[in-house]
Amino acid sequence: MSLDAAVLRFAGVMVLLSVVLTAYVSPLFIWFSVFIGMNLLQSSFTGVCPAAMVFRAMGVKKGCAFE
Repeated sequence: MSLDAAVLRFAGVMVLLSVVLTAYVSPLFIWFSVFIGMNLLQSSFTGVCPAAMVFRAMGVKKGCAFE
């Protein structure tokens, strides 16, 4: 699995988790979705993605997006 796929899968899981928590635990978990969205937006402008840094440190092979 490439770094690109790992980051996209992680983001998808976090968004789905946020939706489930918002629906079943507390409406305040919507802020978790906002945080995820803002992180995705900032990484699209800056190219800095904390999740990519963590996955890279774990030894996941680079893809074409996060070089």
